[in-house]
Amino acid sequence: MHISEGVLTVPVLLAGAGGAMLGLAVGLRHMDVQEIPRVALLTAAFFVASLVHIPIGPSNAHLVLNGILGILLGWTAFPAIFIGLFFQAVLFQFGGFTTLGINTLNMAVPSVVMGALARPALRSNSGIFSLVMAGIAGAGAIIMSAAMVAGSLSLSGDPFVPVSRLIFAAHIPIAIIEGVLSVLIISFLLKTKPEVIKG
Repeated sequence: MHISEGVLTVPVLLAGAGGAMLGLAVGLRHMDVQEIPRVALLTAAFFVASLVHIPIGPSNAHLVLNGILGILLGWTAFPAIFIGLFFQAVLFQFGGFTTLGINTLNMAVPSVVMGALARPALRSNSGIFSLVMAGIAGAGAIIMSAAMVAGSLSLSGDPFVPVSRLIFAAHIPIAIIEGVLSVLIISFLLKTKPEVIKG
């Protein structure tokens, strides 16, 4: 889901940068000092999971884990995703610096939204419904991110519309994989360290 440099128009880049800065400000305000080790660990998981890329035109498909980040971090997912993307741009030239804002926004907004939808069920000890919501959050975050990436490309000109449709379609199987992964990870955490989710 990293959009490459030199693809998007300036207004889209500026809107993405502004939205990302706002999200970062809110995320940092919500982050307690004691949360820093957990945020760092999940940032590393995000960084590693999204390293394996399948190129699709001006973007690419890969695991993201933004649904899991949203469940476990809430608004703090914004700085976690930003830092992961920053180091991917520096170390591996994935995405880029001009697209860092829009890439952060496209991955972090769905993370926060889906995490907020899933957390009440996960904290209510509602059994199978909790796991269903975890799966929905994992898959839904990918679908929403893919839609936002497709929208970012479409807003940058008609030539990108076919590519944006391809990118969205390519992320449907990834959404299914992330939904299953989310269920497995959240199920494990509920059994072994429920305070991570319910705390």
